[in-house]
Amino acid sequence: MTVPDPPAPLPDERRTQLLDLLRRRGVLRVDVLASELDVSVITIRRDIALLSSRGLIRRVRGGAALLSEPAAGAEAAVPTVPAAGGEEPRLTIGMVVPSLDYYWPDVIRGVREAAAASGARIVLRGATYQAADERRQLARLVEMEGIDGLLVAPTTTGDDGEALVKWLQGTGVPVVLIERAAAVGDYREAMESVVSDHAFGAAMAVRHLAALGHRHIGLITTRLSPTSPHVRRGWQQACEDLGLELDGGARGEAVPDADTVDQRDPGWPQALDEVLDACAATRTTALLVHSDPEAISLVERCRERGIRVPGDLALVTYDDEVAELCDPPLTAVRPPKAAIGRAAFAMLTGRLDDHDPERPSHRVIIEPRLIVRSSSS
Repeated sequence: MTVPDPPAPLPDERRTQLLDLLRRRGVLRVDVLASELDVSVITIRRDIALLSSRGLIRRVRGGAALLSEPAAGAEAAVPTVPAAGGEEPRLTIGMVVPSLDYYWPDVIRGVREAAAASGARIVLRGATYQAADERRQLARLVEMEGIDGLLVAPTTTGDDGEALVKWLQGTGVPVVLIERAAAVGDYREAMESVVSDHAFGAAMAVRHLAALGHRHIGLITTRLSPTSPHVRRGWQQACEDLGLELDGGARGEAVPDADTVDQRDPGWPQALDEVLDACAATRTTALLVHSDPEAISLVERCRERGIRVPGDLALVTYDDEVAELCDPPLTAVRPPKAAIGRAAFAMLTGRLDDHDPERPSHRVIIEPRLIVRSSSS
């Protein structure tokens, strides 16, 4: 005869058990509590949020601890009245992005749309593409806001970036990287991430220009952009696949392949002239430019030098933030920014809801779109 499993405890019973565990064993991590009580991590995090709001426990990094003395006015036992509206406390998700005024607003919008649909709260912080600043913002969220998980686009390269990734992994807070990828541990396991396939987007631009008859297609990228290496890889691979000339053929000069300062730098006008001179020397008739401000600046310099766009030089820009406002409107590769935000939120909440210790890391890659306008045809 099969003995049925005992029924799962009611929420108030479960919270009483949680308090008892903390009384007997002190500080406990969220995953330990979830395992002991046989519920999901997200359920434990909501219980901790509710009990903390009642002054019965305190949140610590990655877990909870019993208060030595209940706060003034705190209830002496687990509350039997549910949270407002009769629902469990909502999730609080921290989000740190390197800019609030270019590229990232649409990503943020995607996150907020998904959060609104699930009743979650987003705590947003902007950083400055500097690992030290990013770590300060992240530490404040982890230590002061009582967040349940992090969506973050951190610096991942160089010594500072590696240290930041290691610190993130050690916080005990679930993390999903946005438009970044990183590996951790002895075996270089991938952190969970949602990214645009920038290399595929760059390759689409090259194929579009090649289909229009261009055989010499150059590239301009900005030196400090984390997107630039992916754009360069896609451009180079597509040129090689299509048999386009990267070495200038018999003339022995390479098509423009400039990794320059951005358009705010004092050296930018000189860099533009060098690129345009190289285009003339190598019979380059098309350029892929990352990103929109640099492409628009290039169009203005072409006009000053009597170079027609697209008659003499076709252009495709990468990002599509303000490309349509140029004269002529710029053909652009548009990364799926809002979709990236929605997918990252879904991945993080899925991870919070799954307390299986064997859960594999998830990585999502989403393809950009090519928007054809006047600058390439």
